Amino acid sequence: MRSTSRTEAVPASTPAASLVFTTVLSHGPLTRTEIARRTTLSSAAVTKAVRPLMEAGYLVEGVDEEARSSLGRPANPVRVDGGRALFIGVKVTGDEIIAVLTDLCCRIRVARHLPLTDREPGAVLAAIAGLVQELLTEADGFGVEVRGLGLAVSGDVDRTAGVVRYSPFLDWRDVPLADLAGTVTGLPVTVDNDVRALTVAEQWFGAGVGLSDFALVTVGAGIGCGLVVHGRVVSGAHGVAGEIGHLSIDPLGPPCHCGNTGCVEAIAGDSAIVRRVREVTGLPVADSGQALELAHQGDPGAKEAYARAGEAIGRAIGAVVNVLGPQRVIISGEGLAAYDLFAEQIRDAFAASAFGTAAQCDVMTRPLPFEEWARGAAATAIQSFIGTDTY
Repeated sequence: MRSTSRTEAVPASTPAASLVFTTVLSHGPLTRTEIARRTTLSSAAVTKAVRPLMEAGYLVEGVDEEARSSLGRPANPVRVDGGRALFIGVKVTGDEIIAVLTDLCCRIRVARHLPLTDREPGAVLAAIAGLVQELLTEADGFGVEVRGLGLAVSGDVDRTAGVVRYSPFLDWRDVPLADLAGTVTGLPVTVDNDVRALTVAEQWFGAGVGLSDFALVTVGAGIGCGLVVHGRVVSGAHGVAGEIGHLSIDPLGPPCHCGNTGCVEAIAGDSAIVRRVREVTGLPVADSGQALELAHQGDPGAKEAYARAGEAIGRAIGAVVNVLGPQRVIISGEGLAAYDLFAEQIRDAFAASAFGTAAQCDVMTRPLPFEEWARGAAATAIQSFIGTDTY
């Protein structure tokens, strides 16, 4: 497999240059005056930061074709040249690997899906390597080098060390994924928790653009939460900040795979809902698809299971808002397929648990396919490439 330079990177060697680049990446095209206003840098500092980035071709003047529909733009704004570099992002789920090829602006150019039949690290690594090779071949058609690989995995992930400490859905412990993937692909590798990776993409390119404080809550196989506080993605001293799925909200509730009881995930995760539907209906419900179908058919036991899940999610969101006071909470994840079944319970439980004006927090839903999670992995690779890891 081909390798790419591990030393070339965006010449954003100062905090000011990194700030300018990420500001233009998220909000551009922008004039230099707009950059100065958004970053609170002086005009001279902006000029100094922009110059090497333009000389290297990462920033250019003028509006690209994809942005020309934005009327009233100034004639010569500064923008990121998305075609200057390519990145690969990979999201690993319990039963599928999704890989995307993106440009420097994190726009998906090519996407690949591969069923995951063996969760053993070596088998997953081989599958990732195969997908990366396919996307490297696709990249040849663009005539641009792939500069980094981002991998997104659920669970306790140490981004600094590049190690998956514990991933319950893959049953992995202490897997040095960054080193292993770097060896087989020859690419610089960034490994992060999948929800945090998706949070990075939302912060730069999605519903979190322009917000200094927001939370991304994901519902589905697990219950996750990515946090942005004062413009920085928060991982915490031990790398597990935002694990609201393991808030114990019912001491007498069902056991959780983490060892505690009554965790949000043990009530509202897909497998927990399926178990609950089996218990209350006595039917041999095999998976979340069958549970969802049963609830939509009006089965009272199945509807109760989803209502219970919604209450748990709403209480967890209330806890996040009470503690951090974000401007917005974005709810996403594959579990939104059942949103109509528990939306009311989420709203009611949130309103009941949010303290005072915290209840005014903007809570919105944003369905995102797994390709967007892989795009989040690519966003972490872009972060590493331009030297702006916001942790």
